[in-house]
Amino acid sequence: MTLLSPEIYLEHIRGESALFRSVLAESAPEARVPTCPAWSAADLLWHLAKVQRFWAGIIVDRPAEKDEADEPDRPAAYAELLATFDEWSAALVGALEGVDVKEEAWTWSDDHTVGFILRRQAHEALIHRLDAEQTAGVASEVDANLAADGVAEMIGVMFGGCPPWGSWEPLPHYARLDCTDTGDELWAQFGLFSGTDPDSGDVISAEQDFHLVEAPDDVEPDVVIDGPAAALDAWLWHRGDDSELSIAGDRSILDRFRGIVSHPIN
Repeated sequence: MTLLSPEIYLEHIRGESALFRSVLAESAPEARVPTCPAWSAADLLWHLAKVQRFWAGIIVDRPAEKDEADEPDRPAAYAELLATFDEWSAALVGALEGVDVKEEAWTWSDDHTVGFILRRQAHEALIHRLDAEQTAGVASEVDANLAADGVAEMIGVMFGGCPPWGSWEPLPHYARLDCTDTGDELWAQFGLFSGTDPDSGDVISAEQDFHLVEAPDDVEPDVVIDGPAAALDAWLWHRGDDSELSIAGDRSILDRFRGIVSHPIN
């Protein structure tokens, strides 16, 4: 599928961050976050504030890598947390305004461009907006095109991808995720990942995962999962159930798909 434009991603960073902030401003600081049980509302607020500060620094200092050990002091008062979020969120938007998405910048991905950061931070803000709303017991609409792009990013970036120190052996099994409201059809091909992490020394042998691929010719998917884009995106991120989804196909392949996506990412 076609990526959204840089202007649209930036608009979503602004809008999702504003929604996130407005919901948490009305929440009790100690309220628990159902989707991240270890966190309170204050913890969630601090988390996204730090994330946006970090990536603003990456953009400003590009292409140099920012020191991840640079841990800011957390304000004690909730009002100060909100003010800090306002400052750092504005810094991220300001840093991204007018920047060429093809410019080099450090990322944890093999895509070392500003465009990767722009896209990733739009989805980071969206998912944590959902966290904030579930904390407060409210809900608001999710843009369908952003959510469909989120499904593609989740399959292709957060679960898919292959680091240079690893190898991926494709298998002849596919799941197709259909966004019924946008018309997007996204194919995930199963495979086996192997390699030795040069940083940790961990050896990974034939670990099941999947990659986002173009629709193959003359192949039927083993599993089809369809529903509104927002419901698919939330389900993959463990921010929603499958009540709005229709799932059909080979039960063993479906179980393998569920097994891969069973570990939530915050």
